[in-house]
Amino acid sequence: MRAAALGTALLTVLVPALSACGGDAAAGSGNATLKWTSSYFPTHWDPVVGGSGAQFRELALVYASLTRTDENGKAVPDLAKSWEYNVKGDRITFHLRPGLKFSDGEPVDGAAVKAAIDRAKKQQNSALFGDLTSIKSVDAEGLDAVIHLTQVDYQIPQLLGERVLQIASPKAAASPAELDQNPVGAGPFIVTQLIPGTKVLLKKNPDYWDAKNIHIDNVELTSAPDAATVVNGLQTGVYNFADIEPNQAQAAKKAGLEVFVQPGFNASNISLNINKAPFDDDKVVDAVRYAINRKEFVDKLTFGYGEVTDQPFPKGYVAYDPKSENDYSYDPAKSRKLLAEAGHKSGQIKLDLVIPAEDPQAEIVQSQLAAVGITVTIKIDKNWATPFFAKDLTFSLYGTTGRDSAAQTLTAHFGPNGPLNLSSPYEPSGFEAAIARVRQTPLGSPAYPQVLRAATRAGLRSKALIFTYSQPNLIAKSKSISGLPKNPAHIDWTGVTISGTR
Repeated sequence: MRAAALGTALLTVLVPALSACGGDAAAGSGNATLKWTSSYFPTHWDPVVGGSGAQFRELALVYASLTRTDENGKAVPDLAKSWEYNVKGDRITFHLRPGLKFSDGEPVDGAAVKAAIDRAKKQQNSALFGDLTSIKSVDAEGLDAVIHLTQVDYQIPQLLGERVLQIASPKAAASPAELDQNPVGAGPFIVTQLIPGTKVLLKKNPDYWDAKNIHIDNVELTSAPDAATVVNGLQTGVYNFADIEPNQAQAAKKAGLEVFVQPGFNASNISLNINKAPFDDDKVVDAVRYAINRKEFVDKLTFGYGEVTDQPFPKGYVAYDPKSENDYSYDPAKSRKLLAEAGHKSGQIKLDLVIPAEDPQAEIVQSQLAAVGITVTIKIDKNWATPFFAKDLTFSLYGTTGRDSAAQTLTAHFGPNGPLNLSSPYEPSGFEAAIARVRQTPLGSPAYPQVLRAATRAGLRSKALIFTYSQPNLIAKSKSISGLPKNPAHIDWTGVTISGTR
């Protein structure tokens, strides 16, 4: 959840002082230096633990994956130069590029892929094991990794990309706690200094498979200070790259900075637990659905950069289902009528909306539900994640950065064991069969878009989620940094240059 990431990352740091401790030296050397300050600075550098949320974008400085995502959102080669399925579709073989090595000198081969997948599935604190349920086992055969599946699943090339399988050196990963402090990967950069929660310095990896197209020599990544000071820091040169909120975009433009609009799979939702009263009554669930005015979220929170959505995908994405648009349009009169039919008088239903940090979304929900006679009390629990993922909460908010695999996004929200399904083990009728058809359909099949949208339609029958709005990722950067590839949700440094430093 973005709010959770902000709550974790917004530590009190003296960024100007930190930048003087090496940042100015790097910039003064004449090398191309990226000075990135981030509101979602990684809490972990072990990709098995920290490869979720938005932090995977920063871990991708260090770690490469089997595949990566292109500007169309499709899987293309990264560490793997190619792959193919068997005829049945329950086994896939990835062929790795020859001669690659991790920054500690260990080879990038089938054994490294097997170790990465096994660790993601078995390590006790793994955040990724739920994403890999289709994988039964992995055989290492030299530069080949042969992945045996529990079912026909053509989503694997999409799945094993930058977000879910960032591959660490097996030697370094033998001690996950040490890897968390001293990350070792085969990505475009190598960590030279790491201060947990505060700062990391990196240098270009000369052994990266595409090093010839990486034109940045050094990276200084710091945890963002108070949001109000970020634009000033960009103006004065303390930073030259920063993720920003929509309300900062205009100030950044006025300061002469470029605002890069990065496409994403972001979508915010209201999460209901239908296993608990009052949401065990379908009429109450529908009343809440009709009480929500999505446009108010867009108008008040996105400053022109967002749009309404009633799905876990933005409009235009292949998985977005036009047939499901406006199934529950804003209708407060109908909401009040449903509550009356369910036997509830105005003010009788009282709900605690539990969230991890202050969030203006919560106030909008509180106001909109008050208008139909539901009283909402906002409660902040810094340990919110524990009861949320244990499915102990009744009412909450969530925002997803999405997945490269649309099927994974759908199962995360609507599957019986989905981490974002607050009503587990509930799943909507027909969803299991619909998502199975998605997995069984090759990504290049002409039928794939329609099969995928049918699964979205089946998932949206869920009573556990009410989607509200989506918005892209916004980045403010110095004009000295060239344009970035518009790969959805990912930051790709391929071909990016920084002028005035060479």
